[in-house]
Amino acid sequence: MSTLRNPGWLRKYELQYTNIDDIPADTFDQINQKLDVLSGPDAPEVSIIIAAWNEEAKLLATLGSLADNKTQRSTEIIVVNNNSTDRTQEILDKLHVKSLFQPMQGCGPARQLGLENARGKFILTADADCIYPPKWIEKMAEGLGNPGVVCIYGRYSFIGNEKTTRPKLFFYEKIKDVMADIRHFKRPHMNCVGLSMGFPREYGLKVGYVMRNIRGEDGRMCFDLMKYGKVIQLKDRDLRVWTGTRTLDKDGSIFKALMMRVLKELRRASDYIKLHPHHDTKTSRN
Repeated sequence: MSTLRNPGWLRKYELQYTNIDDIPADTFDQINQKLDVLSGPDAPEVSIIIAAWNEEAKLLATLGSLADNKTQRSTEIIVVNNNSTDRTQEILDKLHVKSLFQPMQGCGPARQLGLENARGKFILTADADCIYPPKWIEKMAEGLGNPGVVCIYGRYSFIGNEKTTRPKLFFYEKIKDVMADIRHFKRPHMNCVGLSMGFPREYGLKVGYVMRNIRGEDGRMCFDLMKYGKVIQLKDRDLRVWTGTRTLDKDGSIFKALMMRVLKELRRASDYIKLHPHHDTKTSRN
């Protein structure tokens, strides 16, 4: 798989729908057939929790990529509508996924509701605007099956476009991945992002998510899980999740985004050689 261009398999999920009225009925039917196979007749071994806030235009591609995953593990998908004001709920009502509503804004409250209603032994978290590779479910579940592991996380790449091309993003990602390797030794929780993360349900219920609207709910969960066992980073190239450049675009350009993040990492570089002191993640600030 070349990292200097978007992988060819992503093209299948380049859906140009801007709202539910543009989506043909047979598109829902095709995805639902695959979702039915994925869930299977047995109780789920894996529960995927997705927090969705105003994702009417992107959610279908995300769920389509998950439906295309190849695994023998019975898998349920739980999408928590986090008080959306668009037609996200109408999308969910047409798909064979478990739909919940969380009026309390924030990924923490949304994922907590999903966790409390999940039935799987393993919890995987995903984002509503990402595309998932065909082996994502299986390889994430394999990682959680290792002895003593209480949390796993994967890496992610950005989908290139005319403004921000893959060669530029490739350079950015290389630096990002090196920093992730450095952080992992003492502070793996700083690498955990909800778009590709997993943990056993029993430990997730013991820890729980932060119940307020604050960024970093995923890292807080990982930090609290660390007292129960190991955190591992999965680096497989074919496990990478793909997402848009929305977060980078907010900074104006890929160069500005890179400089901002490099300076931020340099300011706290000395922290990476020591463990983060234990603290109450439910009340602490970012």
